[in-house]
Amino acid sequence: MSRYSKDVSTADFHREVVEASRQALVLVDFWAEWCGPCRSLTPVLEKVVDSFDGRVRLAKINADVEQELSAHYAVRSIPNVKAFVDGRMVDEFSGALPEGALREFIARWLPSPNEALVTRATALRAAGDTAGAEALLREALAAEPELESAQLELADLLIAEGRTDEAGEWLRALQYRARDEDRVKALNARLSLATGVGADDDRKTLEARVAADPEDLAARLALGRRLAADEHWEDALEALLEVVRRDRGFDDDAGRRTMLDVFNLMPPRHPALRTYRARLAQAINR
Repeated sequence: MSRYSKDVSTADFHREVVEASRQALVLVDFWAEWCGPCRSLTPVLEKVVDSFDGRVRLAKINADVEQELSAHYAVRSIPNVKAFVDGRMVDEFSGALPEGALREFIARWLPSPNEALVTRATALRAAGDTAGAEALLREALAAEPELESAQLELADLLIAEGRTDEAGEWLRALQYRARDEDRVKALNARLSLATGVGADDDRKTLEARVAADPEDLAARLALGRRLAADEHWEDALEALLEVVRRDRGFDDDAGRRTMLDVFNLMPPRHPALRTYRARLAQAINR
């Protein structure tokens, strides 16, 4: 028996798998006595799990005995191994993988030791130490250039600092491989807004320009972006929608495109989302 492997049943599944996965990656191995490939896979699993010295744990479940668990997790063939992280199942495979493939599977979900630097950087930034946070994020990326959490945090910090060119480079590097696609989309939307808002584009100045010349669509567009950057969602959408109404093609359809960016940034259940999606569609299709 592996040091980090144990037999698990329905009675202790929540403790040994769900709760344990908040501290380490937990692999759940559904097996049966009659299953030849299961007998081949188990010793390889135990060997690999042991090599991670506690960062990975193995929960072995007899699929014939624990039929309720097998049904709940849709086990259709064995061996079936499911990975749990932070209390939820995130991945799985069936069949007896060789050691190299098993290590690759684990590597996709094993928390990086450099995640601690990202956590500390987030705390420093929240405390107002932006320079310290950036230094820790760059340290993490120097050690692990593909660490997505550090890339995303750094891009977020750079956007907030107005360093949009470098932020864009980090986001482009993540374009086709990010796991957290929603955050990449939100950061790209923020980047788009930040790129279109000048340092001198304060709300009062822009509102005065629009009042003086209602056809100054550049001012309306900048006002919408400024309001969105300040999270005044409805006012921002109203300003941008007026750009669409007055000249759909202005600045290469910038009014509509910016509204879409704002939709991606807004809280998903914000009551204005449905209203302004409908109003945008009406303005486009009139």
